[in-house]
Amino acid sequence: MEEQRKQETSRITGLFQDEAAPFAICGAKKIDAQGVLNHTWLVSDGHSIVATGTMKPDFEAACRRFGINDSHVVDAGESIMTPGYVDIHAHGAWGKSFDDGSEGIRTARAGHLVHGTTRQVLSLITNPIDEICGNLRTVHDEMATRPDILGAHLEGPFLSPSRKGAHDPNCLIDPTPDHVEELLHAANGCLRQITIAPELPHGLDAIRRFAAAGVVPAVGHCDADYSMAKKGFDAGAGIMTHMFNAMNGLHHRNPGPIPAAVEDSRVIIELINDGFHVQNPMVKLGFGFAPHRIAFVTDAMAATDCPDGHYLLGALDVNVEHGHARLASNGAIAGSTLLLEKAVSRAVLELGIRPVDAVEAATLTPAKAFGFDRRNDVTGSPLGLIAPGYAADILLINPKTWTVRHIWCDGHAVQ
Repeated sequence: MEEQRKQETSRITGLFQDEAAPFAICGAKKIDAQGVLNHTWLVSDGHSIVATGTMKPDFEAACRRFGINDSHVVDAGESIMTPGYVDIHAHGAWGKSFDDGSEGIRTARAGHLVHGTTRQVLSLITNPIDEICGNLRTVHDEMATRPDILGAHLEGPFLSPSRKGAHDPNCLIDPTPDHVEELLHAANGCLRQITIAPELPHGLDAIRRFAAAGVVPAVGHCDADYSMAKKGFDAGAGIMTHMFNAMNGLHHRNPGPIPAAVEDSRVIIELINDGFHVQNPMVKLGFGFAPHRIAFVTDAMAATDCPDGHYLLGALDVNVEHGHARLASNGAIAGSTLLLEKAVSRAVLELGIRPVDAVEAATLTPAKAFGFDRRNDVTGSPLGLIAPGYAADILLINPKTWTVRHIWCDGHAVQ
């Protein structure tokens, strides 16, 4: 298995060195945030979708216009067609973490990509700040040849010690101006998101500074009450990190940070839909609370798509049993082994969430968190919909199991 995954990682790494070829898909049931449309076709010029429709004569005309012959046409058959999944919070897969240098990034990205996560923000765990800076520089360098890597998310080191979860308490620090500038300098533009406990000394000022630098601060791993969380969002935080986890819960006399996020239409709300981090009734409650603002994330660690056993999360020992990751030292939840493919399938098949809403939570909504739902300097073409002008990130999905059959990322045929 290890050798097979090395070969697959090498294949995928090389995939992006070649120019993507034009292609077309016909006969699909399209599902995206705009709705459901049967008998859909699309044509891609390689990197972007250039035409879509439902009528066969229009499809044939579009293929002629863009020089696509039968060998580059895929008949979707009974498949559902969705945009590629976008995961804005994950730490690893296939035995590697995104903190493990270039090899770790490429291996873990392959593990997510072959299950339909076509774009990903790479989450880095709490470490000594000089190590974090080195990891940021590695992400920056990898982005130069990997359009599927959207940038980095720092989950730490600016977290509340009382809500640290599986983060090393010895590496947690306050977000002083010097620390903030050190991280911004090291990132050199690749930092997309940083989770901050707003109640920490300098917390609100740090949120303002990161937001001014184009980074999206996230409220999470915090002991903030409702008022402090609201101040964090007003200061510029645009995301709530994995709602319900590592924060004060809902209470009718002590509402905590969750209502502050729910009532603020500017805020995208992360949710780990694995049935373990968040029980099913609370997942459904989240969709009722904040329609069109729930972003499925995995918070996946190195054990994702791997057997149970012993793993590392940063410098901390983790035991994985029955797919559930916990710190060996105290049993704290230590990330997940979830894939977005599974998050979407269980939303539809187990929770009864509308397919349109489940797909939106894994595509358009996470893209919106960073403005990737419109033209931008990182992805060029927008992400999250199947429509002309959008990136050619496409999935064909088994309608019975909601497992991914075929994947295109930035126009490249992954499988």
